[in-house]
Amino acid sequence: MDKLIKGIERLGIDKRILPLLKKYIEEIELFNPVYKLIRVRERDELIVKHILDSLSGAALMSRYSGSLVADVGSGAGLPGIPLAIVLTDKVFTLIERNGRRASFLRDVQAVLRLPNVVIEEREAEISTPGVFDVVTFRAFSPISLESLKIMRRLLKPGGVVMAYKGRRDVILNEMSVVEMEWKMVPIQSPFLNEERHIVVIHS
Repeated sequence: MDKLIKGIERLGIDKRILPLLKKYIEEIELFNPVYKLIRVRERDELIVKHILDSLSGAALMSRYSGSLVADVGSGAGLPGIPLAIVLTDKVFTLIERNGRRASFLRDVQAVLRLPNVVIEEREAEISTPGVFDVVTFRAFSPISLESLKIMRRLLKPGGVVMAYKGRRDVILNEMSVVEMEWKMVPIQSPFLNEERHIVVIHS
């Protein structure tokens, strides 16, 4: 867990959250062989590529007003669970359509006793519209007009989509078809030697 400790130090996050993060990591490692939540070979890869990368957006998200956040296609709870552990003034709704993954999320919520986490086992397309101040997701596939339509439907007026993305040139290519107001914010993901950005798209 050395990288976890050093990573949250680099991100300026209070070390008092360490026990919850460690328990979350243990839950992923326990269920991952059966549920196939994420593809990792070892604990350090889980910590660097998933836990710390999710937390790298916490400072930016904390600057946006409003307390209701949706994590769409939450999967193993990334980035929603790590962000909920840190940003206790916000309520995170984890939207996951896969039954086994949603079951895992409910287990994590119970084990970690996170009062600011809500689990929705459903398609994002049928979630209640116009509810959230922020919609976030870690996008390993390209941002499309169709996916943005789904995300924006969930937002209150004035809300934002915050997508975790990688290289600048790839983002510029993806976003070339998007006519909405947006910006690309560089983030530092500890120990990850890759370009990381959050794309903020206004509703």
